[in-house]
Amino acid sequence: MNDIAEAAGVTKPVLYQHFDSKRRLFVELLEDVGSQLGDLVAKATASADGPREKVERGFGAYFRWIDENRAAFSLLFRGGMRLDAEFADAVRTVEAFLAETIAGLIDADLDDEHRRTLAHGIVGLAEGTGRHWIDDGLDLDPDRLGRQVADLAYAGLRGVHRLD
Repeated sequence: MNDIAEAAGVTKPVLYQHFDSKRRLFVELLEDVGSQLGDLVAKATASADGPREKVERGFGAYFRWIDENRAAFSLLFRGGMRLDAEFADAVRTVEAFLAETIAGLIDADLDDEHRRTLAHGIVGLAEGTGRHWIDDGLDLDPDRLGRQVADLAYAGLRGVHRLD
């Protein structure tokens, strides 16, 4: 907490006025990072001219964010977060927020649950690709990586149809 207070430019007692424990601070940090990421993807796709451009812009924004925020990505999506129930819940909340953001971008004749299910799959695709990139120490261009993964996701989304 001393290091965090120092980095924030406040005293430890001031920090504890806002967060009653290290755990609460950590959970709020997870939630804030996830919210920023979801907002970034939504903003990147807002002015897209069509579905393919939405997919490309969304993945491009996501992978640029990872490139610029590797510590935050690791905080959210490393396996250790899922070992603690409270932290795992916070990560699931972030994933659900990202999926809801993405579900709203899926332009297909689908019911809401189908759209949310696909959105969770897209979150998993992006997360898994990001972990592969970071964990394996690959030297990849985030924009190129975004286009590559967008190709896969867009091709899959084009084939999606309503299941009755």
